[in-house]
Amino acid sequence: MGDTDPTGPVMDRDEVDRALARLGAEHEAIETSLLALQDHAGRRLLEGAALTGVTAERWSAAEASITLLWNCFDAYTRALRTAREIRSRRRWSSREDLAELTELLRGEAVTMAGGAAATAGAPDGGPGRLSERYSLATLVDRMNQLYAASLDMVVAADAVWSALPARIDLLAAELRRTRELAHSVGVRPGEHPAGDDLERITRTLTRLREQVVSDPLAFWTPAEGSSAPGGGRPDTTVYDREARALEDVRREIDAVLAVRQDAEQRIVRLRDVLSRADRTLAEARTARGEVLAKIAATEVPVVSGPPTALQEQLAAAAEYRRHAQWHRLSPLLESLEEKAEDELLRARESLTAVTAPLAVRAELRGRLDAYKAKVARLGHAEDPELAEKYEKARRMLWSAPCDLRVAGQAVLRYQHAAAELLGSAPRVPGQGGPVDRTGPGV
Repeated sequence: MGDTDPTGPVMDRDEVDRALARLGAEHEAIETSLLALQDHAGRRLLEGAALTGVTAERWSAAEASITLLWNCFDAYTRALRTAREIRSRRRWSSREDLAELTELLRGEAVTMAGGAAATAGAPDGGPGRLSERYSLATLVDRMNQLYAASLDMVVAADAVWSALPARIDLLAAELRRTRELAHSVGVRPGEHPAGDDLERITRTLTRLREQVVSDPLAFWTPAEGSSAPGGGRPDTTVYDREARALEDVRREIDAVLAVRQDAEQRIVRLRDVLSRADRTLAEARTARGEVLAKIAATEVPVVSGPPTALQEQLAAAAEYRRHAQWHRLSPLLESLEEKAEDELLRARESLTAVTAPLAVRAELRGRLDAYKAKVARLGHAEDPELAEKYEKARRMLWSAPCDLRVAGQAVLRYQHAAAELLGSAPRVPGQGGPVDRTGPGV
């Protein structure tokens, strides 16, 4: 072979020895990797599993790649063994031996049969010839490609199997405990939404586990731009959604359990709140009659009757508790507690509105007596004009029915007269300036 030979110049003994050492190290590294792949837990699982979907398709291709990988390795081993045998013929290899070694180590000296050639020699997937010839360097590159693709598939499947089934089993165990707890408090499918949710979660987890076991690569998300074998992560979207749904159901059941534990106390508190509301409304009705009898020319709001609907709901709550229907009792108690507090507030507001005229009369009485005391303290208690105005206002405020508007004007006239006598203008309670003398009123 001359300089125009594709293998280049004939190698000398040192070049041959260095090449054989390098190829021997590569051979050892490749063999170690292949044995590790052969023994990989993910590969053994794939080999024995009933696969479906994308995993079945990719494993079929991976199995062919692994078979081809071993064929390439066997061919590489044979070529390396032949080269070592030629080199070992003589201590000082002849030119013919060196030429043969050069062809074997640098040239396309490895022959692969049809099926292997089609895969190894046609990167675009096109058909190969009945046989193909390759250099050892090309064969190593091809083995690296086949190994990386096969390992990536095996690692991805193993990662999903290592992560998801165990987590699904743990969640399923929690689901079973939750279903038992739900049954104990009467939360059942068809009777309570949480019971229906538990049934749906059960079906989804069962189906999810079957899919994960038979088609793990359907739950694999490759990492963008990653060249590491199995670069990516298991897709836990469905699992995470069902885990959140189960947590929501568990909170509902915990709420029902809490109801079971303190239902009696809550019902007693509800009875107390509604009783106070009834008493307040009764007081408001009594006060309204008093106001109508004692105060004239005023609007008094009508007082409603007791909340019979709430009493009926409270009776229903007691029945639910008696029959351990906790899932029905829980929302009813929450609604009743809010409505009962609203009812008590409404009763208090009604009492305040009804008794407002009496409060106005009491304020006018207090103001009249306060001015009288002030006048007496300053030595004007015997003033006839003031005494007359005081008695007139007093008769109006202590008679029934009392006209608050007229009585208020009488009190204000007394204030004006007292202020003039004492040398200062009277002030309307709650205001900072003097009272307008042209139109006194309440």
